[in-house]
Amino acid sequence: MNTLIPKWKVVLISVILAIGLTACGSSNKTETSAHKTETAATSTSSEAQKSSYPKKAITITAPSGVGGGLDLTARALSKVLSQTKLVTQSITVENKPGGGQAVGLADFTQEKNNAYQLYLPSAPLIINNLRKEGHSPYSFRDLTPLAQLTTDYGAIVVKADSKYNDLATLLADLKNDPSSITLAGGSAPGSQDHLIAMLPAVKAGVDATKIKFISYDGGGEAITALLGGHVEVLSTDISGVTEYQKAGKVKVLGISAPARLTGQFADIPTYKEQGIDAEFTIWRGLFGSKDMPADAVEYWNAQLKTLSEKEEWKQQLQANGWENGYKNAADFQKFLEDQEKVIQELLTSLGMQK
Repeated sequence: MNTLIPKWKVVLISVILAIGLTACGSSNKTETSAHKTETAATSTSSEAQKSSYPKKAITITAPSGVGGGLDLTARALSKVLSQTKLVTQSITVENKPGGGQAVGLADFTQEKNNAYQLYLPSAPLIINNLRKEGHSPYSFRDLTPLAQLTTDYGAIVVKADSKYNDLATLLADLKNDPSSITLAGGSAPGSQDHLIAMLPAVKAGVDATKIKFISYDGGGEAITALLGGHVEVLSTDISGVTEYQKAGKVKVLGISAPARLTGQFADIPTYKEQGIDAEFTIWRGLFGSKDMPADAVEYWNAQLKTLSEKEEWKQQLQANGWENGYKNAADFQKFLEDQEKVIQELLTSLGMQK
């Protein structure tokens, strides 16, 4: 027997089903809309987390006077970064000489997490912290190493008419009578120029504490003293005697490089070639503040690596007689730790350590 559903019930059921489907559709739309809103918010949050560094002008502090090696390096760096568009914000070089870089360093260490202040020193950053009269409580550990930029090496130099033609003969005479020969450098005892000469002397068994060393106010005055016959030997960086060697006014007896250099210095033997197991790198590098924000550190790591490969930078290196000594932040940190040990050992042998 067929049971017929009254017409009014059919209509009622249809209405109920229609309402239910509409509600489900509305609910699904609401959930979809909520999901889209959540996704958009997440996307916006992610965009907000992306670094906008750098967004204002940058200052590089060179702890030397205008025209000095650090000043020239800082200005070359600024020029090429801007020229190649690696950095679109303006870059200013600020000179803060004094105390063998100690004055500029003391001032810079106050910039605890300032990503827009950079510092460009060299080896005295380590020396002044370790030597007795260095007067600097700060070291590379109070900064954030970003990259080593250039490499230079120490040189033992004499006048062109000097009786000395090799480092071994000079060191033999110093070993026999340490006070018989006067050396000169453009910085105080215990500083970079002094250590360049004392390192091979100590390794050769010379009583380096008895060597007569005269310090001048800069490499220019020191080489003038050499050429004028006021001193017999000059201890300096190899790039500082480029023009004098070209002109035939000086002879370079040895350099502190791990291997021979190229170009006009290709004929100069290293300390090691002459039986002295020693090397000393004169570096220049870029640092940020101790608590430099991570995004800024990452930015400079990338930009400075690219800079090291740019033809414009290589031209600056060649024009100034610098070697491309690029090291990334991690490798630079390791190098600084290793050089600190060498300098500590040398200062201790001279009785000049803290």
